[in-house]
This record gives sequence, C-alpha cells and structure tokens, in this order.
Amino acid sequence: MRTVTRRGFVGGVALLPALHFSAAHAQPGVSPAEARAIAKEAYIYGFPIVDNYRVQHAYWMDKTNPEYKGPFNEIWNSARLFSPADKAIQTPNSDTLYSFIGADLRSEPLVLTVPAIEKERYFSVQLIDYYTFNFDYIGTRTTGNGGGSFLLAGPGWKGETPKGVKKVFRCETELAFPGYRTQLFNPDDIDNVRKVQAGYKVQPLSAFLGQPAPKAVPAIDFIKPLTPADEKTSPEFFSILNFVLQFCPTVPSEKALMARFAKIGVGAGKTFDASKLSPEMKTAIEQGMADAWAAFTGLKKEFDEGKVTAGDVFGTRAYLKGNYLYRMAAAVLGIYGNSKQEAMYPVYYVDATKQKLDGTNRYTVRFAPGQLPPVNAFWSLTMYEEPQSLLVANPLNRYLINSPMLPQLKRDADGGLTMIIQNESPGKEKEANWLPAPKGPFSMIMRLYWPKEAAVEGKWKQPPLQRAG
Repeated sequence: MRTVTRRGFVGGVALLPALHFSAAHAQPGVSPAEARAIAKEAYIYGFPIVDNYRVQHAYWMDKTNPEYKGPFNEIWNSARLFSPADKAIQTPNSDTLYSFIGADLRSEPLVLTVPAIEKERYFSVQLIDYYTFNFDYIGTRTTGNGGGSFLLAGPGWKGETPKGVKKVFRCETELAFPGYRTQLFNPDDIDNVRKVQAGYKVQPLSAFLGQPAPKAVPAIDFIKPLTPADEKTSPEFFSILNFVLQFCPTVPSEKALMARFAKIGVGAGKTFDASKLSPEMKTAIEQGMADAWAAFTGLKKEFDEGKVTAGDVFGTRAYLKGNYLYRMAAAVLGIYGNSKQEAMYPVYYVDATKQKLDGTNRYTVRFAPGQLPPVNAFWSLTMYEEPQSLLVANPLNRYLINSPMLPQLKRDADGGLTMIIQNESPGKEKEANWLPAPKGPFSMIMRLYWPKEAAVEGKWKQPPLQRAG
C-alpha cells in the first residue's frame, strides 16, 4: 500500500519573489511562496477540524438549523433511519439508528452508561475528538453487551477511575462527539432499538457520584461556520480553524507544525484576517488551498485504484502517524467513519473497467458461493448520489441491501448472490435483489461491522462491479 508522504503537502510550489509584508496576523518576512506552501499544509491539517465544526454547529449550536439535536451533554436519539431528506452529513449510514452527544468536557468528565443489550444486537459508541480521530470505542466488540458506566474525560482532568466506572477514556480535545450506532434487524425492529436507546444515559461525573457540581465554565460564543462550498475556497477557512483550535490543546508531536502555521497567522488564539492580506498574499493563500485539493485529488485516484482504502484513513492519532492528507480524505469521503477494527468500508467509485459509475448504465455485483463479506456482526451495501454523497430517493425507499435481508434475496443457481444496480426496476421478479441508483453519477459503500480477520488483513476483497449489457 503506497504511503502519501508529508512531501506531498508542500511540493510543487512556484518560487515567487519574496514580498515582505506586515499584516498583524502573520509574521513579517514570509514570502508568498512560503505562505502558499504553509497554507496548503495548514489546510490539509485543518479541513477535518473545520468541517467537523460545521456539522457540530448544526447539531448542537444553531437552534434555527433543521439538523439541530439539542444542548450539549445531553443524548439525542434518532427515532428513524437516515433518508434522502438528511443532508448535513455525507455518506450517512442507514442500517443502524444513531444516538449522539455533543460533549463539553471543560468543567468535568461525563459518565456514559449503556444498558445490557441482547448478544445478537451489535452496538458501538465511537469516541471522536475535534481533530476527528477515533480515539476509542465502547460497544459489542470492545466492552461487550453486558452494560456498564464509562468515563469520558477531557485533557484537563487528571483523576483516578471513580467507583462504579468500568473504564476511563481520555480525550485530547475539550469538546468531543460520541456517536452511537444500534443495529436495526429490519423495519419492524425499530421499537426494540428505541428501548435500547432509552437505556443510554449521560451524566456529569459530579451527578453520577452525587457530589456538588464544580464551578461552571464560561459559555462559548460560537461563530458561524462556513458553507461546504466556502470551506473549499474562502481564506476565512483559517479563521474558523483558529477558533476551533482553542479547544484542541497542542500535542507535543505537533508543536513544530503549529510554529510553522503561526507564520501565516494560523493557530489557537491567533487572528487571521483575510481582508488585511495584500493581493499577492491573498492569492498565495488561495493557491495553497487549491494545492491541498489537488493533493486530495491525487489521493482520490489511489482510492479509485484500490491502492488506499477507507481502513487506511480512519483511526487513532497513533494509527495515522501524522498523515494529515489521509485524515482530510476521511473527512471529505465520509466524515466520522469507523476505524477498520470496528467497521470496514469497501467502496465502489468505478466499475470493473475503471469507468466512473452512472445510473444511465446497468450493473451487477456478484458474491460467489461462500464469499459473502466476512463479519462478526453484519454487512451492508449503500447507494449514494454524487457529488453530494447523499442517499438516493427511489420508489422502493430502499437505500441499501444488507445481511439481515439475506432470507428475502434470491440466490443464484450455484448458491451465489447477484445484486442488480440500476436506475429503473429490473422487473418485479428481480426487485428483491435490486439496489436503485440515481439517473446520474453515483457511488456505493459497503460496510462490514466488526469485520473478521480475513477482511481486516485484506485476504477477502469485495467483488468488482460489472457493467451489464
């Protein structure tokens, strides 16, 4: 598997003449060429942080947003599956019900309590920090289905494991995003999932222990996020990044990186005022942002060719080893994706002949006998309309095919399984195996929950998508 190196962040920058300038937010003596190189690197580093803030702002901070879930430190449970009407988050999962917490860990830790859950039902609590690292998990795979209470602590808390708490999870950032997934076996199972969700609880540590609450921390004056389009091109991106970084204490391994970013006014507590940039410097910053997207495009080709997989780009800080382009790709292609030990995401961006997917064509994907995705929990294949990466409205209201549906699917004569991928119905007798596609560009993501070693180690590969007719 080819590694995208740090050289890719700053390579290919034209050597423009050095122009000294004295904008208040950047260090004097930085040339446009150097500013462009730093902007590229800082953008790649910061995109997941800024895009995460856009989603979190919609969920917890903007009461006027249709995606608003509620206040911080309270659990929100989805009462239904994701549908094409949900547009805040790319590549949504539609085979589990979500529960979310906007966690503010500044004043004290939170205690997350999960109920005992029947052993057949998969669940997970993905602990995501504001860098978008998956720093740990609670759930079927890691802590079992027996229930219990777990402590989620911010970077400032140094206490010991309290009585009644099974495990302490420490987060590098002051704000966090625990994301729960609870398996739905079929549409008729939804009331059972709601009963499980009713058992999910969140409490401040002081309330859990029956002690007085610590002194309240100041309320945060949250700033308005950028739109997805403006995130791509507006230098104001770096103002948002600076704002969010104040909740992300610099880790030792990134001190040199932050010193470099500071040269263009990027960092916690720094001011980045695009309106005060000289024309040359504004152009350099915008070119650096474009360079970052060019680097992403190069990596996307490696995804298309199978040289890089989703399992390479989601995970802990230690797992990613400073590969910020991978972290950016994770946010662009499916923010909040699981680490590969928890779930794997084989993708279909092209067909067997490396052509992009389009609903004007018809396709099939066939699993040979004994070659269904190897999982401890369950698997699914979900359709997304591109370029939005959202679910596709269709007459069956079917957005995926998954393993709980296997009894309803028609097998091939040899016991294999062929799925039909196209826009129009293949006919009533074949509709059981039909995953409806949009009329135009699309992609598909397979999800393997709690994958077996054959998948994790790459011994099993998803079958290619064959163009029919």
